[in-house]
Amino acid sequence: MAHNNHHQALNISAQPLPHGGGAGGIDDDGRPKRTGTVWTASAHIITAVIGSGVLSLAWATAQLGWVAGPAAMLLFSFVTYYTSTLLTACYRSGDSVDGKRNYTYMDAVRSNLGGFKVKLCGVVQYVNLVGVAIGYTVASSISMMAIKRSNCFHKSGGKNACHMEGTPYMVSFGIMEIFLSQIPDFDQLWWLSIVAAVMSFTYSIIGLALGIIQVAGNGNFKGSLTGVSIGTVTETQKIWRTFQALGDIAFAYSFSIILIEIQDTIKSPPSEAKTMKKASLLSVAVTTIFYTLCGCMGYAAFGDAAPGNLLTGFGFYNPFWLLDIANVAIVVHLVGAYQVFCQPLFAFIEKFALDRFPDSPFITKDIKIPIPGFRPFKLNLFRLVWRTVFVIFTTTISMLLPFFNDIVGLLGALGFWPLTVYFPVEMYISQKKIQKWSTRWICLQTLSMACLVITIAAAAGSVAGVIQDSKSVKPFHVNY
Repeated sequence: MAHNNHHQALNISAQPLPHGGGAGGIDDDGRPKRTGTVWTASAHIITAVIGSGVLSLAWATAQLGWVAGPAAMLLFSFVTYYTSTLLTACYRSGDSVDGKRNYTYMDAVRSNLGGFKVKLCGVVQYVNLVGVAIGYTVASSISMMAIKRSNCFHKSGGKNACHMEGTPYMVSFGIMEIFLSQIPDFDQLWWLSIVAAVMSFTYSIIGLALGIIQVAGNGNFKGSLTGVSIGTVTETQKIWRTFQALGDIAFAYSFSIILIEIQDTIKSPPSEAKTMKKASLLSVAVTTIFYTLCGCMGYAAFGDAAPGNLLTGFGFYNPFWLLDIANVAIVVHLVGAYQVFCQPLFAFIEKFALDRFPDSPFITKDIKIPIPGFRPFKLNLFRLVWRTVFVIFTTTISMLLPFFNDIVGLLGALGFWPLTVYFPVEMYISQKKIQKWSTRWICLQTLSMACLVITIAAAAGSVAGVIQDSKSVKPFHVNY
């Protein structure tokens, strides 16, 4: 939400995942023995990928139509799978099975490419995380409003249009995040991943089920071969929206940013790369089937009028309680996912501050606050100030740009080429010492260039969308 959806998109923490202590052993790097298998790795990937990105797929399919929509999903799944197999080879440095392990995506870039590219990778990753935080704030406030609206609608028997002001919901989401961001070691709360996984499956499956019910109710499949027709939108809008739809799909698939972390939980022998390739294939296949179903059923249900966020499009049909459950699940998922995504960024800034000012009590001193019945809570002033400022910043931007679709498309575009294609291809070339201008080198570079073109188009489409939408929205007044 992984996001996608970058993720998207992604609700596994970017910290090392807990490794089950196997038969009392220690791995070759002195860490507890890893016990992960194809199944656990696949589960982690599927959990990470199926997130808020799935909500915009019906809209994306509607922009592209019955031919290009499913084709684009297949294309992205193929590219994602292929580049993830290149990335699995970069978990260990050097060709050997016993090479040095890289624990994170950034470590892999550092040991394979080094220098300026590590900084570049860091910038892309952190900008993406800030974007995800903004996207999650917008998405959860939309869901909170959908719950409030459907209940208001039912109370008035459909007589009241129930217009909502979105700002208070974004503010309340922000306040929740300010409190949660003060919890130290948030990524160690293992049950969070499980809760997030259950929630994301809950709302995705409800969305799919409601799509199927709607299609059955309509008695036919809506939609056309080429998607939203020119006339409903202008020619220019059709082009921009097609590009933006590609960004939305890219966001929904992105998991490369946590692939190395997941691979770090796998036991060997066989080599981690072999297991991870199988897990990638399995999870990308499952995700693609699920996404194609959600995108196509949503499109079949609503036709060209498919909404930007699938779950707010069913209006106020019965069973409205089912929609409320789905929207509550989104909010719970995003409240936790926001923290999990922001942890690497929080850790990076705090480490940077500590290295820069090691003697400043403002940064180093923990104030112990006793809590009856629990361990005392360690309050750090720097953490309190900086994390609070960060949450206020993302909430403010969300109120200025409350466009779920455009933001998801932009995030998908920005994260897709550098993190899913460019770095994996470059690392693989350097690791396998592939000759410049050899056939293999040319093929890999062609793939990279083609994906760069898609990324630029998708980013342009999303920016055009933001500009278009901001004409009709007053800042800080989000109405539904």
